[in-house]
Amino acid sequence: MTDPQIAIPSRAPSATTADDTVMPFEVAKLDLRGRVVRLGPAVDEILTRHAYPQPVAKLLGEVLVLTVMLGSALKIDGRFILQTQSDGPVRMLVVDFTAPDKMRACARFDKDRVAAAIASGKTSGGALLGKGHLAMTIDQGPDMNRYQGLVALDGGSLEDVAHEYFLRSEQIPTRVRLAVAEELRAGSGGPTHSWRAGGIMLQFLPKASERARIADLDPGDAPEGVEPHIVDEDDAWAEGQALISTVEDIELIDPALSSERLVYRLFHEPGVRVFRGSPVRAECSCSRDNVEAMLKSFSQEDRDHMVEDGKISVTCEFCSANYQFAPGEVGANPS
Repeated sequence: MTDPQIAIPSRAPSATTADDTVMPFEVAKLDLRGRVVRLGPAVDEILTRHAYPQPVAKLLGEVLVLTVMLGSALKIDGRFILQTQSDGPVRMLVVDFTAPDKMRACARFDKDRVAAAIASGKTSGGALLGKGHLAMTIDQGPDMNRYQGLVALDGGSLEDVAHEYFLRSEQIPTRVRLAVAEELRAGSGGPTHSWRAGGIMLQFLPKASERARIADLDPGDAPEGVEPHIVDEDDAWAEGQALISTVEDIELIDPALSSERLVYRLFHEPGVRVFRGSPVRAECSCSRDNVEAMLKSFSQEDRDHMVEDGKISVTCEFCSANYQFAPGEVGANPS
């Protein structure tokens, strides 16, 4: 993954560059479809607001890209939530994508363990997360059933986790690339810093379903000693994987390289068609009314214990907004 302190060249962006967008594309000749996510001000707003240590911010940025990539592909009204729970220095990451375009995110971590990881140079995503699981939840509202998919975290990268999810849950041959970095620019008042993130997902979706078989599938419950079933990898998918493996991190986050130009670089020989991009933005769903309703749902005893210095103070974990209430506003007794 990209060094989070990389200096991105200061160049004028191309006319088609659009930050905070998701752009679908299709390579019909190879039966490939994909999406490119480019995040600029939105990811910078989220990560800067929290002021997490750099490795934690970078990891949360990767999860933001992955969530937007997957959530924006679902034709639903509701929320797509990606959450990790693990035993590493970063205990939990949560990204909440509300269709069609709103995202928010937060992280929980052990400050001392993160500091120790930084000191020892063990700041890869796998090292920070450790072992646990990643949950992907589709929530279409109180009148609809939730769908949740789980995949194990075992020390690998988030790209590895995404591949495992699609292999086991969706059974769609998929490759994902993610990149996050802090952009450094020279200015009259000194250098400025801002976060950028990007990613590309490629999937093999042939019209003939038997062509989508994935090689090296585990034999499952077959007797010990039975070899995995090997199938010949489709030439089109082999070509697609070879092409996406050439993508460099800088190409995914460079503001001077548009999403259109990136996919043209990759797939100009077989031919590529791009579709209209859709915007995304950083926006939290919290509000004073929602927080007040939440407080009133607690027991009288719980509300009374929340009173400190004559008021109840609640800070949103996602956006850091602070809401303060007089005890009487939420039915609590003054301390």
